Amino acid sequence: MSQTKEKQILKSVFDKVDDLWEDEVSFLSNLGKYQSTLGNEALIQQYIGNFLKNEMGMDVDIFTPDLEKISKHKGYSTPEWPYDDRPNVVGKLATEGAKIGKSLIIQGHIDVVSPEPVELWDYDPWGSVIEGNRMYGRGIQDMKSGVAAMIFALKAIKDTGIKLGSDVLVETVIEEECTGNGALATLVEGYKADGALIPEPFGQTALDAQVGVFWMRVKVKGLGAHTERADRAVNAIEKAMILVNAIQEYRSYLNQLEKHDKYKNNPHPLNVNIGTIHSGDWPSSVPAECTFEVRVGFYPGVDPQKAKEEVKEWILKAAMQDEWLKKVGPEISFYGFHAEGVSLDRDLEIFKTLECAHKLVTGKELEYAAITCTTDIKYYNLYYDIPCTCYGPKGGNMHGANEWVDLNSVKEVTKAYAAFIIDWCKTRI
Repeated sequence: MSQTKEKQILKSVFDKVDDLWEDEVSFLSNLGKYQSTLGNEALIQQYIGNFLKNEMGMDVDIFTPDLEKISKHKGYSTPEWPYDDRPNVVGKLATEGAKIGKSLIIQGHIDVVSPEPVELWDYDPWGSVIEGNRMYGRGIQDMKSGVAAMIFALKAIKDTGIKLGSDVLVETVIEEECTGNGALATLVEGYKADGALIPEPFGQTALDAQVGVFWMRVKVKGLGAHTERADRAVNAIEKAMILVNAIQEYRSYLNQLEKHDKYKNNPHPLNVNIGTIHSGDWPSSVPAECTFEVRVGFYPGVDPQKAKEEVKEWILKAAMQDEWLKKVGPEISFYGFHAEGVSLDRDLEIFKTLECAHKLVTGKELEYAAITCTTDIKYYNLYYDIPCTCYGPKGGNMHGANEWVDLNSVKEVTKAYAAFIIDWCKTRI
């Protein structure tokens, strides 16, 4: 294809993105109004599935992850909740004729974290409020904005009448925020391609590394009593604090170790977060149990099981320093994330294609990021040899109050995805 023809195609698609912009903002606004927290994903998935089928003419599969199938996979994470009425959505735009480009998966998660405490918000977390060039709402940045961008990039191509040279799969999945089993289930079901892009909102940078993550629960038992005899009881909260302090010391220890090459310039790459604590039911009673839950990060290349064993040993060693905990040891268990870290070579073709698409739209060189959290790219790169990275919009307050996304960046990401798809999949005209 001549450069002139290629420029004409890209211009027509970018013009179509502009034409569809109000529709895209409306679509994103609708996504933001679904309260798609853990266990409440069905309605938004039905909405997306209907849109892909009715508005884009795609073949759509709406299916529930098969726990029996995915539980045999190395990348499986153990959940503590059911999967009934919690589907994934996969839409397929099949090429017409022999494949002349590379096939592509564009995938985003639709599960979001809780907006609590909502009293900290200045906007309705489920209102998709627009103020200036920002849209506010829980999950608007992470990552419903990216979902809207990837879908409307493909819609712009399709509405322009361009025929792609290879198949494109559009996927919206559950549970990226706690296990990743949704993405894993799509691969186990056979939805694969030559490459994958995930529009996670990391500020229009390309992801070339992410840490591994696991979740841990620590239960401490005390000896409950009325406070009138508190001096003869054992306060589970106070004993748990000994282990909380040990976790804090472990966090410092981890970040003093030799750093992974991708994290050399990050002063604190490995976060160990005490995310919940539960204990007691009455101020005048000495609590008999205290449970806290922890998220632990570790470098790419580290076996998650070994990381679990290390932190467990660290906690038990701390327990041995206390007379009560030495006798009544803590119960340590693991659930949710069991995720390996990922480090990618920047020479991958998917990065070269993304660099071109990003520069074409923004006029700037693509920057790279090594993040201190996990995303679904792990399954594609580690277990299925499918090159995959993240590239998504700009925003702020992710997982916090007043989460927002920059709408200009959403439009730029939409155009960059369209350019990427055309370059990666090729066209028949």
